Amino acid sequence: MEQTFQSAYQEEEQRLNATIAEIDRQLQRLRSIEVYTGHDFSEQLLEAGREEKRQALSKSLSAPYFGRLDFQGEKDGEPKPLYIGKIGVDHAEVGDHPMVIDWRAPIASVFYSFTGGDDPAAYEAPDGIIEGLVYLKRNLVIRKQILERVSDTYDRNSTQPAVSDEFLVYRLGENKDNKLRDIVSTIQAEQDKIIRAAKNTALIIQGVAGSGKTTVALHRLAYLLYQYKEQVTAEKMIIFAPNHMFLDYISDVLPELGVGDIQQSTFADWALQLLGIELPIADASETLAYWFESAGGMPEVTEEVPGRFKGSIKFMNMIRACVESMENVSVPEADFMPWEGAVLKRDTILHWFNEEYKPYPLAKRKERVMARIHRWIEMELKKSPSAAALKERKKKASGREKSYASKWPKYEPLMLYKQMFKALKLQVGWPEELLSAIPDSVMKSTQKDLKKDIIREEDLPALLFIQYLLNDITGEQRFDHIVIDEAQDFSPFQVAVLDLFVKGHSFTILGDLSQGIHAYRGVHNWEEMSSLFAADQTAYFALTRSYRSTMEIIEFANRILEEGVRSDLLAVPVFRSGNPVRMIPYGSQRQDRLDNLRKGLQKLASGEYRTVAILTRTLHDAKELYEQLLPDVPDVHLIDGGKKAYEGGLSVLPVYLSKGLEFDAVIVADADPQHYGTSAWDAKLMYVGCTRALHELWLMHEGPLPDYLQNMNEDIAILGW
Repeated sequence: MEQTFQSAYQEEEQRLNATIAEIDRQLQRLRSIEVYTGHDFSEQLLEAGREEKRQALSKSLSAPYFGRLDFQGEKDGEPKPLYIGKIGVDHAEVGDHPMVIDWRAPIASVFYSFTGGDDPAAYEAPDGIIEGLVYLKRNLVIRKQILERVSDTYDRNSTQPAVSDEFLVYRLGENKDNKLRDIVSTIQAEQDKIIRAAKNTALIIQGVAGSGKTTVALHRLAYLLYQYKEQVTAEKMIIFAPNHMFLDYISDVLPELGVGDIQQSTFADWALQLLGIELPIADASETLAYWFESAGGMPEVTEEVPGRFKGSIKFMNMIRACVESMENVSVPEADFMPWEGAVLKRDTILHWFNEEYKPYPLAKRKERVMARIHRWIEMELKKSPSAAALKERKKKASGREKSYASKWPKYEPLMLYKQMFKALKLQVGWPEELLSAIPDSVMKSTQKDLKKDIIREEDLPALLFIQYLLNDITGEQRFDHIVIDEAQDFSPFQVAVLDLFVKGHSFTILGDLSQGIHAYRGVHNWEEMSSLFAADQTAYFALTRSYRSTMEIIEFANRILEEGVRSDLLAVPVFRSGNPVRMIPYGSQRQDRLDNLRKGLQKLASGEYRTVAILTRTLHDAKELYEQLLPDVPDVHLIDGGKKAYEGGLSVLPVYLSKGLEFDAVIVADADPQHYGTSAWDAKLMYVGCTRALHELWLMHEGPLPDYLQNMNEDIAILGW
């Protein structure tokens, strides 16, 4: 029998009130138990369990669940209503059916994977595949213990058609604040497959702008911690993001999912800490700006461009061969003589180094050999004929032992890297046939940088690899899982090095080739990544549905991809309509430009938008515009790459720093051929800028538009206000 909306709302409100009352009873009971602070280990474990339960119940109290699934399994007599929330909650009576099922539980997967129809649904349980029938799939919005919305996306007993996107469109239409939010209530079937994929797999996710790549990756971490709780820990997971501001932007998602202590870093920060190097890294955004501003657009990227070459597996193999060649020149040429009459033959030392300690990496082998020599000295000292001779021999042996150790190569990654590029006087003879394979452009530019102690991000994989070859990796340094965001800007060498630091090739690698604006060092196709792994160690997913922007914005951005980038990686919009994209002439004078920008900001401020961004072509443009706006718009923020937090509100920033962020409204400033040329890389920057907008997109320009924007149909964009 079909249920009316009013009766459904009343039923859910009664159920919610009963659930909240039960959660509150359990929470009060746990809070009434005195916290144990003693030293008994068993009691400490019990207290830790109680505290975990207190925190879980406390988080559940405000919004216990977001979905209901009425499911009749093969062995069930009738459908059971299952309520699904961020955190599972059991009844007070042990053995009762769970009051709230954790969204990561196997049966909860049906809530995400089932999209309608009369056919059975199935999920994978510990005991095998369980099949059954779905009778009801219901979305619920609960805020601060108040039931705000009831939306049925499937009802087997209803004569009304399913409206599976209605709830999704409602959630997507909400305005944006300064933090990324979880999507646990709106995870789609294609996203759920990625989230629940097996742990020991290198997942490569190509996702169009707004497809939820980052959010899916964060939910995947929460799922892995739930599903593989005996094998992985949060402390042994890490997220690599493009910059600190992006890390702050995503910082609320994992705590909202009940997950803490996952490491979050940029690749550069992590690498420098591991290497113990305190030199600053040349800013990637400055490098990008230099490329564009000096060349009038992105120049042709060949394999001899320094970033591409130093990010290649060819360079990785070259470094391996160079470091391995040090084995032949490590042991000093002469015998070791701690004092006259005592000789340790070089052949013996070579035997220790090349045979007995061969399984160890070079630096460890040196340590073992020097420790062996020290023990040999101590044994020889025992043969001293007198106390005076012993004292004299000890003094000589100490000095000569230090002198002998100094004749070995210094196993320091940065020093060896400088020697490899002949930026320092050679201490060891690198194989000339290998070094001659380095392109002149790479050799000269790297020599110039290293002589000035400048390290670029593309140098870090090589330095880490040298460190690994010299010292290996400790257990504390190895991760259970690694997430790489904006992976199109990573090189194959970077990923290959990270693979040394993770167990079982357990990666989530996500990005969008259409947003590959760092092509001078990033990948140009995903095969460059997948080829690093065996076929059974990797899986590829394509997310083509965009949930961020309105249909009008997505259709506009797709035309940029087709006309400017010449890409077929187009986005499929969710049916959420909004205002047309506007292309607005500034006027011919500088003051006209500012007046029109201020007018636009006033128009946007009159709406309900919380976050607005003005995107400029370069950092210099952003700083200049910020200074011009500041007197009349005091609440404007400049984002220049140095900030570690995104403050929301009104921001001015260069388009290349906007990657990964999203705003209610976006104004792309100076959308003209002088700022965005005809190359595919210019079009990619324009695409990145346009796809930051959720609800409103304006392109403001002086003079003509770039070629790929001039052909826009009037039904896609509107000229003027």
